[in-house]
Amino acid sequence: MIRLGIIGTGRIAKRAVKEIAEVQGLSVTSVYNPNYEHANSFADENGISKAFSNLDGIYDQTDALYIASPHSTHFEYAKHALMNGKHVLCEKPMTLNENECRELFELAKSNGLVLMEGIKTAYCPGFKKISEIVESGVIGNIVDVEAAFTRLTAPGCREFDDIKHGGSFTEFGTYTMLPIFRFLGTDYRNVIVKSVPAQKSRDSEAKADGATVDGYTKIIFDYGNEFGTAKTGLTVKSEGQLLISGTEGYILVPSPWWLTKHIEVRYEDPSKVDVYDCEFLGDGLRYEFNEFKERINKKVSDGNEIKREMAEAVSRAKIFEDFLGNR
Repeated sequence: MIRLGIIGTGRIAKRAVKEIAEVQGLSVTSVYNPNYEHANSFADENGISKAFSNLDGIYDQTDALYIASPHSTHFEYAKHALMNGKHVLCEKPMTLNENECRELFELAKSNGLVLMEGIKTAYCPGFKKISEIVESGVIGNIVDVEAAFTRLTAPGCREFDDIKHGGSFTEFGTYTMLPIFRFLGTDYRNVIVKSVPAQKSRDSEAKADGATVDGYTKIIFDYGNEFGTAKTGLTVKSEGQLLISGTEGYILVPSPWWLTKHIEVRYEDPSKVDVYDCEFLGDGLRYEFNEFKERINKKVSDGNEIKREMAEAVSRAKIFEDFLGNR
């Protein structure tokens, strides 16, 4: 039984506890929040035996950590955990800085530890099926990948609070960049970014002299003869589909594509449509936790898969870094 500790007590952590209960061989033993009252309340509400406001305490009770804290804290928590010999599953985005992302992977490798970014879509059966279809060559060479993730969000929510690190792109960009980098690679030539700012709230004005986060962002990755488009939104609603266009056909995953349940492969002949319906249980987090458990138990994972995931994570971190630096 792998003893898992949770760092953070927000919305995603609450959903994670229920999903982890569906994964055999993984048990939540403790929770951490720098505010002990929050940690203790979360533990009581979710049947967790130990609550801590110091990291040394949670390290003594765990083999691995799930980091579900605010974006800006991920790097420090992940680095500290790896330096203390703990496997790490870190919520997306793992980091918002390219060098920090590289440092974490190198630290994990040098210490023989598992490091994963928590992108549930990447580990669900549906996305694995999409990968199989692409690799089979039935739609030919991939020329364009378009992915959208938007959710209208009420003012005052967490996504708007952090003027420096918040907004639609840091919230959903990890998902929309996943299929682009997975199926087109990470050697893009140029990036075009367009954003619509969220309306200034009283809170944001008080915090940053009227500064605000992005409410809607569209990013185009130029690969020369291929293209990728990522759309994210908190204040603008768009069709949340995934479209993968090839020289022989295309893959359409209807909204919400990140909860991949239904896949259609379409061709020039409109009467020819291949349909795949895939399992997606619960909130979907169980798939990433099961993968995390399997990698810990195996001790060694597929080297090529790890290298690819690292390249994708580093590329996403670089895009986040550039995006936030130019906002």
